Amino acid sequence: MSIFADNYRELVRPRPIRLAVIGATGSIGSQTLDVCRHHADKVQVTGLAVNDSVKELVSAAREFGVMHVAIGNEAHRGDPLLDELPKGCEVGFGSEAVAALAASDAHDYVMNSVVGALGITVAYAALKADKTLLYANKESIVVGGDLLMPMAKPGQLIPVDSEHYAIFECLLGERLNEVYCLWLTCSGGPFYGWTREQISTVTAAQALAHPNWSMGPKITVDCATLMNKGLEVIEAHHLFDVPIDMVRVLVHRQSRIHSMVEFIDGTVKAQLGPSDMRNAIQGALSFPDRWETSCPRDDYWHLPDLSFGEADEATFRCLALAKDAGRTGGTLPCVMNAANEVANAAFRKDACGFLDIERVVEDVMGQATVEAVESLQQLSDVDAWARERATKALVHIGR
Repeated sequence: MSIFADNYRELVRPRPIRLAVIGATGSIGSQTLDVCRHHADKVQVTGLAVNDSVKELVSAAREFGVMHVAIGNEAHRGDPLLDELPKGCEVGFGSEAVAALAASDAHDYVMNSVVGALGITVAYAALKADKTLLYANKESIVVGGDLLMPMAKPGQLIPVDSEHYAIFECLLGERLNEVYCLWLTCSGGPFYGWTREQISTVTAAQALAHPNWSMGPKITVDCATLMNKGLEVIEAHHLFDVPIDMVRVLVHRQSRIHSMVEFIDGTVKAQLGPSDMRNAIQGALSFPDRWETSCPRDDYWHLPDLSFGEADEATFRCLALAKDAGRTGGTLPCVMNAANEVANAAFRKDACGFLDIERVVEDVMGQATVEAVESLQQLSDVDAWARERATKALVHIGR
């Protein structure tokens, strides 16, 4: 099932938009609020959710006059900072409260910018409540695409990843049966062109130094291993209803072409723009309209030359492992994603090496029994199993 509507220009959107931002203090959440500041006449922030960042939550709630908030970590019950929330503001605690906020009648739109597999419960709640879901939580589609995609009506689910939003725009008005392939662009990360011997000794600090984008630590390490691009391949497979092997990864170091679509007649459409996530965020919010940009524009007269290359799956094997999981389907992407999250976190804590991330993922995938995706509970159980196996694999590696 595709996310497109034949009559997308006729979609009726509420104005102003009532928006809940889940993961409001992370990289995407913060940039979403910045877009809302620039377009206060078009967007009303009606809900905010965080896991731990209570001080920042309170500040944003006061700035935007938000009356519905949720905090994932229940240890923050009774935090005196919450007394500074706007008068009458409703506060919920725990993961169920975060999901309930996403489904609340107080909002029309939900921005899902939670990091990791936890975002699937937010996505499920929002779609079930018939919200327009703007999502930057790729893991929810990777893990639960078989559940979530049938729930999404045309125009109800809009990607915020710069690459997928670019493909979304390139496909508007086109026939999906005339697509030859999707070109998913990739910066190559900080270690592009390095050998396996060279990357075997890299540190977390090196991996966190992304050349083009400012992102959270988990996704930045995923970019260094190319796992992030692997997740995006699976995501594109679900969003645009194409086989895994129709999604091709193209290294583009300058990050100005955000992705491309090649058609059966040889024509290629590409979306270009600055390396600024606020463009994709604003595009998702304004769709099917366009608003005046809130970002600096590129000077195309003086841009550096644009270059392209091929992703090295033999050196960065996480990309190949993710593609394998996508081809197999079922619960294997859930296994792959959970193992990666555990290994990624261990690497950032200097508890394993850079190449140990792919070793852990491959080991846990090899132990998995693949089943058809049936429910959120099943995915939760598979996720827990994979995390336990990944933790054991890390202990073995450390010996």
